Amino acid sequence: MQNIALDSLTNCHPLTLPNPESTHAQDALTPLGPEDRARFQSFGWGPRIAPRHATIAKALRQQLHSHAAETAVECAGHSISYRVLDEASNRLANVMRAHGVKRGDAVCLFLHRSVEMVVGIVAAMKLGAAYVPQHVGVAPTKTLRHVANATGAKVILSLSALADQVPVESDQTLICIDTVMFDPMLDAPAPGVNYRARPDDLAMILFTSGTTGVPNGVQVTHGNLANILLTAPGDLGMRPGLRVGQILSISFDMAAWEILGALSNGATLVIRGKSIQETAEKVDVLIATPSILNSLDHHRCKQIKTAAVAGEPCPRPLADSWSSFCTFYNSCGPTETTIINTALPHFPDKPVLSIGRPTPNNTVYVLDENLRPLPIGEKGEMWAGGDCVTAGYLANPKLTSERYRPDPFRPGHMMFRTRDLGRWTENGELEHFGRVDDLVKVRGFRVELDGVTTALESSPCCQQAVTLQYDNRNLVSFISPSSACPKQAAKCVAERLPYYCSPTVVMPMDTLPRTQRGKLDKRRLLDLARTHISETGAELN
Repeated sequence: MQNIALDSLTNCHPLTLPNPESTHAQDALTPLGPEDRARFQSFGWGPRIAPRHATIAKALRQQLHSHAAETAVECAGHSISYRVLDEASNRLANVMRAHGVKRGDAVCLFLHRSVEMVVGIVAAMKLGAAYVPQHVGVAPTKTLRHVANATGAKVILSLSALADQVPVESDQTLICIDTVMFDPMLDAPAPGVNYRARPDDLAMILFTSGTTGVPNGVQVTHGNLANILLTAPGDLGMRPGLRVGQILSISFDMAAWEILGALSNGATLVIRGKSIQETAEKVDVLIATPSILNSLDHHRCKQIKTAAVAGEPCPRPLADSWSSFCTFYNSCGPTETTIINTALPHFPDKPVLSIGRPTPNNTVYVLDENLRPLPIGEKGEMWAGGDCVTAGYLANPKLTSERYRPDPFRPGHMMFRTRDLGRWTENGELEHFGRVDDLVKVRGFRVELDGVTTALESSPCCQQAVTLQYDNRNLVSFISPSSACPKQAAKCVAERLPYYCSPTVVMPMDTLPRTQRGKLDKRRLLDLARTHISETGAELN
């Protein structure tokens, strides 16, 4: 496995961060006036808080031992305790060790949501290995083969029922977890101290969906994960006695928030079956994309104490309804910045639905195209720095050098280009304005697609919307539910934005289609728009 180790990419201990008042940092802030310079630092630097443990593996070891009798995982009416999880993962870890897996290796997890999935993750971490999750039945065989070969994995973990769907090369070994985890003949102690991960060791490698080309592996370290999952607010208050839903695809970075967040904090992980709604009605903590959360009947989920969304823009009506009965976080952060790097509770009476502030030991900068800091209140591209910044793309130094850059405000560290647009509010929160790719030209004018969507969602009848560029002259929008009035929603756009921002077509739908990762399926929506325009003869501009 090739770890892209840049000389300047170091995970600094959160209590010894470089001083933002240093000469180098001040030089980088020269474009700003004194007031904005002070606010740039005050707003952009998260608090300095040491995670409860330096690695996720250490946090897991503590929970396995200190809460042995507590329920660790529930799935399909069955449950296992932390003690059983500890014993089962020891058996699997020692079988993998016999096949040559050691600290620093990668182990592929090609399966679906299950107790065995959790056993596989814990076993890999006990060996100091990085787990590489893919959802069999969703990921094409070509993708599975690419992932296994790119990581150099010696061992692929799966289930007996899925074995015939998993491609295995001659130098790879397939181990079916369900044939190992409960076999008393394989009882063995946990792997020794030589296998224990260190903060800079990789904990997982998450591959992008590959919709724009070959999937790229993002290398996430134990230090990266500990920094978000073992500090507040990223831990979402997870603790023994609380139940955390596991509803997301295992290949999605937010699934690690569910799984590792729950287990490293001693909570009970509740793995969903076919119904997300049923799971949501049985848990205390729920993590989802806005599109998934919007599909739920929140009136039946009032027992939830904490909910968090990320992965795509959140509709204001959704945030207002959920925050009326639970602590609701609208968060942001690409995989490359370890799940999320901003968060803050939302309240229905807040004037702005923000994505919050930088999480502990992390930074966010709003910069122009020349990487110069912008005055507070001006829109620009968000760059993320701090302990959230992952260790680059697997075996892709060119892409790593394009998206990861030396941090001019914290010399000796790296920052990551999120390709998200944002600006600081006067009270130090970040407003999110969609992706850089969503800043388009229509009839020669610059249009923020997210701004059009927000205007649509201001209509009382609209719960969720999305706007896409159809061609150089036309925008198309989709709203839900199907009872939402297209004319009323379009009127809200006309009243708030210039004429060239108005969508040519507004299509109501019962629910907006989602990808396997729970995000809006924009490719499918564009296909639906083309079909609708072709069949109805809708006039384009």
